[in-house]
Amino acid sequence: MSIELKPKDYKSDIKPVWCPGCGHFSILSALTKALAYLKIPKHQIGFVSGIGCSSRIPAYVDSYGFHGIHGRGLAVASGLKAARPDLHVIVAGGDGDGFSIGGNHFIHACRRNMDMLYIVMDNQVYGMTKGQASPTTAPDWVSKLTPHGSGIRPFEPLAIALASGASFIARGFSGDPSSMSKILVEALQHPGFSFVQVLSPCKTFRPEQVEWKKQVHNAFMEPTDDSALAAQAIHNDDGMGMGIVFQRDIPIWSLQHSDHDNNQTSIETIAGEFEL
Repeated sequence: MSIELKPKDYKSDIKPVWCPGCGHFSILSALTKALAYLKIPKHQIGFVSGIGCSSRIPAYVDSYGFHGIHGRGLAVASGLKAARPDLHVIVAGGDGDGFSIGGNHFIHACRRNMDMLYIVMDNQVYGMTKGQASPTTAPDWVSKLTPHGSGIRPFEPLAIALASGASFIARGFSGDPSSMSKILVEALQHPGFSFVQVLSPCKTFRPEQVEWKKQVHNAFMEPTDDSALAAQAIHNDDGMGMGIVFQRDIPIWSLQHSDHDNNQTSIETIAGEFEL
């Protein structure tokens, strides 16, 4: 007999330690609503993260989880999915964790198109280490470490994901959890690598981001499977457009390797060849 799970059933007993007003609370709620809507059993979820405020989230979800090291969430998740393709693998990270030290893994995860969901909670700042510029921070943003701004052009996650081969690309806003949940439902159902950037204000180190609620808008009304049209839409975007940008059915990694010979020599046999 199956038990119908409600969103609250997916939350663990561990209380989040995010700052009051942090956008990550809404992302957690949107995710648990999406999981409940799809009726995904908790024991079939593998939740992986790196390091950062956002990466605490596996502890707050009542499923199997792994809190890894900085920037390596996708690497761990790829190994998990390869070993256990039956699991729903979800990866969470932040703009620093995912696009700086983890940027190389992001690019190649898009290329491999393994069937998993990658949520990046983007607040354009390193919050856990007290407010440094991140890869998505505007070049003129002033902080103690960058009193004149970083002067560096921001990383463009949607464009990089498209160029690298991700088969599902979307952007949401933590201040609109209802729309966010709908995007996550679509992303979780998509067969392939689903990348969702979520603008999530940091009220502690970026209090001006409270204005984002007035700036976000529905820019991507209908997702396209045409990469040229998606590229044009991303090019015309002001960074505040919400919705599913790109969605295409591309053979996933496991299917690309399904015709391999499974009767290969065992590791024990290979090791035995080196015995003296």
